[in-house]
Amino acid sequence: MTPTLKTTPLNAAHRALGAKMTDFAGWDMPLHYGSQVEEHHCVRRDAGMFDVSHMLVLDIRGADARDFLRQLLANDVARLVQPGKALYSCMLNESGGVLDDLIVYFLAGDWFRLVVNAGTADKDMAWIGVQRERFAPRLVLESRRDLAIIAVQGPQAREKTWRALPQTRGRSEPLGYFHAAQEADMMLARTGYTGEDGFEIILPAEHAEKLWLALHRHGVAPAGLGARDTLRLEAGMNLYGQDMDESVSPLESGLAWTVDLKTPRAFIGRTALLAKPATRRLAGLVLLDKGIMRSHQKVCCAGGGGDITSGGFAPTLNRSIALARVPQPVTAGDAVEVEVRDKWLRAKVVNPPFVRHGKILINS
Repeated sequence: MTPTLKTTPLNAAHRALGAKMTDFAGWDMPLHYGSQVEEHHCVRRDAGMFDVSHMLVLDIRGADARDFLRQLLANDVARLVQPGKALYSCMLNESGGVLDDLIVYFLAGDWFRLVVNAGTADKDMAWIGVQRERFAPRLVLESRRDLAIIAVQGPQAREKTWRALPQTRGRSEPLGYFHAAQEADMMLARTGYTGEDGFEIILPAEHAEKLWLALHRHGVAPAGLGARDTLRLEAGMNLYGQDMDESVSPLESGLAWTVDLKTPRAFIGRTALLAKPATRRLAGLVLLDKGIMRSHQKVCCAGGGGDITSGGFAPTLNRSIALARVPQPVTAGDAVEVEVRDKWLRAKVVNPPFVRHGKILINS
């Protein structure tokens, strides 16, 4: 018997707009609304919106919340001193593998908010629950399935959000990147997964469809998982389960910048990371021959073999790009070959991101 897919509060709105739906981590989600490429270009050039309510909001409250998160996460929440400030981090297992990547928001003195991936949500909750019992049993951990999340992204995203939600402009216009503001029962965060400016809006689930339709009336185009993936790949952003997982260190996943090893702070996975220096790195590839790179394809490098973790066609660049885990000696500018459909095709190593804020950042 086929299991019933979970649905977000926007499921009916997606179907009314003609979305092609697909199973994503057990959720019934829009793949596209007609043209994945058009949705991609709309986000790069104007404004698009994504339903990301399948991701899970976790609220952690209590006097020990900050100290607990300093042990739980590889990045250091001690840097979050201003309410509304956000931090990207990996959550590691004892072996230094990536259990999940997430954003943590500091909302008040004893209140932090985590947003975790849909496919790892249950696993994350169980892991955090075990660690809470070890380190801070008095903490309150609340799973917020009563909330929805809408991401509005693109060069016109903020302006069009303010047209739909004029009451939020005063508090959200001054926000810097990776900062959030509360407006009544809504949180607007200047974060995203596309390489463009915009907001991720967390609000009560019962109000999500009204906001979605208001944004649509103000010219924000709905976009699905297909465009979300090509946008994040162009932006050089990792996808959990492809570019990293429990078996891979963040130091070999292009995420060393999210791991705080400068301070003596103890966190889960630190000892393992220090005991096993990285021998591989995550690099960008641009295909020079005709074809499309995909995940799991082999890469032949001067320093040994590698594997593509994420690959596909990049609409902004009009060519195929990829992220690949390759030996450490491989550097930008190196020539490599990728096995595509039993043929070895030429590719060039680059440093991601490939595209940010509508601008191509690599040499053609």
